[in-house]
Amino acid sequence: MSEERGEIYDCTSENVRNLVLEEAARTLADGELVVMPTDTVYGIAADAFSPRAVQDLLAAKGRGREMPPPVLIARPAALDGLAADVHPQARALAEEFWPGALTLILTAQPSLDWDLGETHGTVALRMPDHPIALQLLERTGPLAVSSANRTGMPAALEAAAAQDMLGGAVAVYLDAGRAPGGEASTIVDTTVSPFRVVRQGALPLERLRQVVPDLAADEGGAG
Repeated sequence: MSEERGEIYDCTSENVRNLVLEEAARTLADGELVVMPTDTVYGIAADAFSPRAVQDLLAAKGRGREMPPPVLIARPAALDGLAADVHPQARALAEEFWPGALTLILTAQPSLDWDLGETHGTVALRMPDHPIALQLLERTGPLAVSSANRTGMPAALEAAAAQDMLGGAVAVYLDAGRAPGGEASTIVDTTVSPFRVVRQGALPLERLRQVVPDLAADEGGAG
């Protein structure tokens, strides 16, 4: 990893936020990486439709193609553009918990021209509940986003912590203060029957079962 460190931009001031977000959007369009705040933890983001940028994201984390990143979206309507054959119960989960700390594994639209890694025809989608994340996504479209940390290390709750781990592998760090959630999203695989929680996170299993009563969970809830 480069010893250089990407630049941290303060997003807490409304006076400069638009300029900072435009700079971050340009950086992503150029195929570089950006660390962004979300409602759960800080994430490392890449243009989802740039295979090289996605590969750079995985390399920055020390992760292989067998662990593809989720994709963040700005609005629920993007669900049908990126996923195919969305089950009514999957749609019900999105309607209930988006924006929020729920990631849904769905069947990817086969026509999409992207390479997120070894997805086996699926895509993991989430709409975050964070104003700065949503404002950036409105400017960029779907972003491949994984937690902003080296694999095996704790997820970053502050931009400076992400910078300490990722350094110059990331061009721009967006600082919006401490991540409000502090815990990764809950991941539900909707491509299996019954649906299965493959990672228990910020959204409790009990709340999910209020929408999908027969929702199963992996042993220990980890994925």
